[in-house]
Amino acid sequence: MGKTRMLACDLGASNGRVFLGIYEDDKLIIEEIFRFSNDPVRINGRLYWDVLKLFSEIKRGIAKCKNIGHENISSIGIDTWGVSFGLLDECDDLIGNPFHYRDNHADGIMEKVFDMVGKSELFEMTGLQPANINTLFQLFSLLQSKPLLYKNAKTLLMTPDLLNFFLTGKKASEFTISSTTQLLNIRTGEWARELTSELEIPDEIFPDLVKPGTILGGIHPEIKEELGINDISVICVAGHDTASAVAALPLSEEKSAYIICGTWSVLGTELKKPIINNKVLSSNFTNEGGVDGTVRLLRNLTGLWVLQECKKHWELSGQVISYGSLDKMAEDAKSFVAVIDPDDTIFFEPGDMPRKVKRYCLNTGQHEPETVGEMTRCIFESLALKYRYVLGLLESLTDRKFQVIYMTGGGIQSHLLCQLISDATQREVVTGPIEATVFGNLAVQGIALGKISGIDHARKIVQDSSVITKYHPKCESLWDIAFCKAIKFYEND
Repeated sequence: MGKTRMLACDLGASNGRVFLGIYEDDKLIIEEIFRFSNDPVRINGRLYWDVLKLFSEIKRGIAKCKNIGHENISSIGIDTWGVSFGLLDECDDLIGNPFHYRDNHADGIMEKVFDMVGKSELFEMTGLQPANINTLFQLFSLLQSKPLLYKNAKTLLMTPDLLNFFLTGKKASEFTISSTTQLLNIRTGEWARELTSELEIPDEIFPDLVKPGTILGGIHPEIKEELGINDISVICVAGHDTASAVAALPLSEEKSAYIICGTWSVLGTELKKPIINNKVLSSNFTNEGGVDGTVRLLRNLTGLWVLQECKKHWELSGQVISYGSLDKMAEDAKSFVAVIDPDDTIFFEPGDMPRKVKRYCLNTGQHEPETVGEMTRCIFESLALKYRYVLGLLESLTDRKFQVIYMTGGGIQSHLLCQLISDATQREVVTGPIEATVFGNLAVQGIALGKISGIDHARKIVQDSSVITKYHPKCESLWDIAFCKAIKFYEND
């Protein structure tokens, strides 16, 4: 069959990577070609994405791939974070730099929208948990604060769709990234026209929706000439990075849940249809689009953030400690010294995180972790307990008992954390691949090119091409005691 070469561009909030994927004989090999920073820009008190720099870096990644000898590239796909967007005018020129989701321009807007469309009604329409960073509230804030900008806007494109447009000159809205907007009817897979009408948002700014795996077209001739490359098909992969990651995991609807563990975490499962009711809303779960018409019922959680901030503080005080060393010290430390809720607001802001952990423990009548090892183990055990709690909610919402948890993201590099999650949840935990987002991006391209027969085939290829580790549960009674303590901290969750 020969080798098929594809490029996956994976953009995160702090950096972007361009990977080469080579598919041959049902094996998919990936290689990082180019890495670049994603640096937001603050101007006059506002925070923006530097989307033109990001596009320039993507072009550099394509050129570098060609320059190291990979000229016959079949396709490229781009995935990014959710909710962010750019606006084009009637000449298809970008109207300013897109706002960063951490900018405060949408503060207080949710309440104004709820006055027009109630929170429950909004959730009923979209299946998405309302949050002020969602595209709907950012867009509505522009309607209120920048009417002239809004008046000139003729097209809204989510970040991966915008970058695809820069590459091809063609506009489309990919389903999975559009499902993060709070402007999509997750039941029908169409724009929520009733909602946009109620909020006086013009329908014409939203391009046609396309499924993951849609071939958008070839790279614009000017860019091919600039980079000295042959034609490359631009494919709308699962544009939301979480959707791409889930596409790489061997999920079975009845038995499997997943955890994506990085700085932040996602815990969820894959369904054929959304679940939209007051219980889902009050449990803080959300329905987002997936590959092959699926829906991801999930909850967003804090991940390794608390530990990462602790590590920064320790390093500032002169302790240079690798994550491997932290793992070893935590393994040797005493179990269950204390339990925290990683999602408590005390941990949201950066700065002296060890002091915040100790203050939380003091305020809740617990012993304070004293050593680096005790602090790390406390954070790991607390993460595992929070996953157990949210997994229980997910089982209640879906009326299912999950037998296995598939886990990916940077957190799987800690064997101790993975074992603790298995112990806490009393489930088998299967980890890998660490670069699930990249594998999922490439898998959808392979399907679109006709090289891979479908999502089940793609998932088997990814598993066969990756290092997979399995963890089996133990120590159930100790975790039951710890969970009884921890669950008290989640009462206002």
